[in-house]
Amino acid sequence: MFTNIDLMTAIITPFDEELKVDYKALKKLTEHLLTTGSKGFVIGGTTGETPTLTEDEKLDLYRHFTKIVDGRVPIIAGAGSNNTAQTIDFINKLAQIQGIDMALVVVPYYNKPNQRGMIAHFEAIAKDSPLPIMIYNIPGRTGVLMEKETVVKLSQNNNINGVKQCNSMEDLEYIVEHSAAGFNVYSGEDAQALFAKVIGANGVISVASHLYGEEMSKMYRTLDNGDYKAAGKIQRQLTPKMAALFMYPSPSPVKAALNKIGYEVGGCRLPIVSLNEAEKATLFEKLNL
Repeated sequence: MFTNIDLMTAIITPFDEELKVDYKALKKLTEHLLTTGSKGFVIGGTTGETPTLTEDEKLDLYRHFTKIVDGRVPIIAGAGSNNTAQTIDFINKLAQIQGIDMALVVVPYYNKPNQRGMIAHFEAIAKDSPLPIMIYNIPGRTGVLMEKETVVKLSQNNNINGVKQCNSMEDLEYIVEHSAAGFNVYSGEDAQALFAKVIGANGVISVASHLYGEEMSKMYRTLDNGDYKAAGKIQRQLTPKMAALFMYPSPSPVKAALNKIGYEVGGCRLPIVSLNEAEKATLFEKLNL
């Protein structure tokens, strides 16, 4: 399913002035991302502000999005929570939407399970899920780290088909080296985009691709052509801009930048606040907008 899909975008959720999902803006943004190199999407992840969407809003968002994409690229939909039974129930609803290829399931947050609890959580979900599962390992947001050995153990499960890994390069290397054949490994860190592919991971699930998809696609094509020095130069040029997109709570910076360049995607829902004028000025200076 994910052969040669190196650049995926964790797409934002556009809102209108009343902070309702703006499907017209979503379609315009999706077409822009497809044109600039995105080969797949994660919708309903952290960048999509799904903690602030109701279950009905998420399902409506996913239904609309599958129609927009219309089978052109794979779609991974956010489905995880810190409640195992609730996650299973939601995935079964999600699976009724034609066009969803995989469910993104975050490591349980707040509860702070140990590694054995994480394994039990994901095995229970995989057992009852009609969709294949991608683990979302993001300790900076969940408060717990799924250890690299745990990811590798879960990679042996036939219905757990990948990981979005947001941690050290060393852990990413270990997972690539030891996970089961066919297990899809993506970095969730834009600054690791080039590194991830060089060491044998599939690529990156990106936020920066909202703005720099063409450059990131060129970087990967350059690498595929064997010019690693030129690819490295592109990564070095992009890394400071990638960092700037996280200088304030995400996704407020990327939404501000998209609004600036003509994609009216609105603001953020609380508790994330949109950037004020001073913050926008600082961000736009770093992004050269």
